[in-house]
Amino acid sequence: MERQNPVSVVTHSRKIEAILARIDTIAASDSTVLLIGETGVGKELFADYIHRNSARRERPLVKIALSAMPHDLLESELFGHERGAFTHAVSEKKGLFELAHGGSLFLDDIDDVPQSIQPKLLRALEAREVMRLGGVGTIRIDVRLIAASKVDLKSLVERNLFRADLYYRINVFPIEIPALRERPEDIPPLFEHFLQRFAPEKQLHLAADALRALVNYPWPGNVRELRNIAQRIALFAQTEIQARDLPPEISNGHPIDLLVKACTRCMVEDSLPFNDVVSCLETNILRQALKEAGGNRAQTARQLGLSLSTLRDKLKKYGISTNE
Repeated sequence: MERQNPVSVVTHSRKIEAILARIDTIAASDSTVLLIGETGVGKELFADYIHRNSARRERPLVKIALSAMPHDLLESELFGHERGAFTHAVSEKKGLFELAHGGSLFLDDIDDVPQSIQPKLLRALEAREVMRLGGVGTIRIDVRLIAASKVDLKSLVERNLFRADLYYRINVFPIEIPALRERPEDIPPLFEHFLQRFAPEKQLHLAADALRALVNYPWPGNVRELRNIAQRIALFAQTEIQARDLPPEISNGHPIDLLVKACTRCMVEDSLPFNDVVSCLETNILRQALKEAGGNRAQTARQLGLSLSTLRDKLKKYGISTNE
């Protein structure tokens, strides 16, 4: 059954249903939540869902994308500053922690927070107080933290790029949001949802070949990429959307070839160790090949040029089930 709610989490996926059920329990508490998932997977939407289902729903939900904020401005943005604290501080300014008082603070891309800010962030969370730049006293805060990361923070801790004590402070309730390619059953309802959003006056529907192409595409940009393509198509389409109406990267090419090309973006991620990139690529290829073979292991092994025993070992290594 399609699930919708005030923040429009549209899904047919059992994985997402399980996540939402878990969030329904967690949201009632004030515990910190760490959302983990690839860029574009919808972490901000889940942060909205958590806040709207919490006791803080009538208070503000303040958001910041840490990756988009210049490092030299981040401390002032988070904790505020007093007048005269630095050259251009012509008046006092409340930080995001103060603005979120009584509500929730969503720190997106927390894996990008500079190491110089990490101890101050930890203190704010532990002591529940902040000090503005140039200030002489602390300010009490009552904030529920929702953080998001596009990488496994533990790997950053192991490489001394992220403080272990901060990691354990925010890793209270970790929630991994699967990539769109791992829940292909969500692709049709999401695409139709966005078509309806961007062209409510039209009666748009997907032809069988278009639907097949959408489901087979690996969606490296996840839900954000799907939304943008749906918006573009909704602008020009009249009634039936066919495969030829889709962008060439979706309508053309073998799914596994597309998947390999999509995963090359991981190889330029500075935060991903080489072994993690290889594991990600191999896992995605195995899942796509299994999907094409309808879960038949022998056919999958032939398609990939592997022996059946090697395929079994790899499926076991990555915890991949033929029933996924």
